[in-house]
Amino acid sequence: MTATRTPRATPAAPVDAAAAPAGPARLRRLRPLTVPVAVLLVLALLPYSALDVPVLLDGPVNSPGSLQLFALCLVFGALALGYDLMFGRTGLLSFGHALYIAGGSYGTQLAMTELGLSLLPAALLTLVLGAPAALVLGAVSLRTLALGSVGFAMVTLAFAQAGSIYVERNPGGLTGGEEGLPLFVDGVPDALVGVQNTANVYWLALAYLVLVAAVVWTVTARPAGRVWQAIRDNEQRVAVLGRSPFAHKLGAFVLASSLAVLGGVLHLLVTAGATPHTSTPEFTLTLLVMVVLGGSGTRWGPVVGGVLFTYLDQRLGGWDLGVEPMLILGSLFVLAVYLAPGGITALGRRRSA
Repeated sequence: MTATRTPRATPAAPVDAAAAPAGPARLRRLRPLTVPVAVLLVLALLPYSALDVPVLLDGPVNSPGSLQLFALCLVFGALALGYDLMFGRTGLLSFGHALYIAGGSYGTQLAMTELGLSLLPAALLTLVLGAPAALVLGAVSLRTLALGSVGFAMVTLAFAQAGSIYVERNPGGLTGGEEGLPLFVDGVPDALVGVQNTANVYWLALAYLVLVAAVVWTVTARPAGRVWQAIRDNEQRVAVLGRSPFAHKLGAFVLASSLAVLGGVLHLLVTAGATPHTSTPEFTLTLLVMVVLGGSGTRWGPVVGGVLFTYLDQRLGGWDLGVEPMLILGSLFVLAVYLAPGGITALGRRRSA
């Protein structure tokens, strides 16, 4: 009797444990990028849209006036995000941030007119000189933190006030005094000059916002960003753990100030001139209002606050409301603080919770 042989089962191929969840895991990692990429795509395509939005805009979306308004909103959104690197992320209340914005604007303008440089070398020279200046002034200002946060705020206010007085006195006719300086178009590329090239200026402002967002969001996600947050929450604990609060605060100050210098260059291009208002402490106070309005220490809050505040500031004057525009803007800010103490972006988080 012949015995039947049972066929041997073929062993199953080993399954790569890491390969199975690779797709879903990759999708989960990419999911936080969908909103920024979608917003960036919409903003990049705005100059191609001829959509007419009555009341909100004076003309079509791609008209020069609308694009200039959008560009100004993007620049202030980026400036507010850079300022929040100190205020919301590290807990440094500075009233002298406008000094570096004015330095970028006037420095680039004077480098083109007095040194004969074109726009890009002039902007780079201004940045190279502005970063060491921020390092020195930041070190001096941070030393006053021994007197408390008020001491730091007052010293930065004194530096900003000195810079504002210097600009208004117009030494040697360099700053133009109260009238400011018109953009030196001979040093600017032709693609950025004229009403017909407003779209190019808009895209440049958008690129600046992307740069600031990439720098701020990347740095705050690194160990240095976590140290800044720890300093904001409990500086003594950071010192006990062996980290230097002074060095980290100085790093945040220099980085935020360097981004402000670049913002001054963009402000010069968008507004077609260097204005003395950018050197005043009130300009810094405006950035502070933008940050608080949107939500300090958040990812999108400063950008939302900067864009919304700038849009209302520019558009309320064109609406016949029978009331002073600044009174309306101030009232809206008070209501926003009462209704959303954590900023406008906190409303979305509260609703999802």
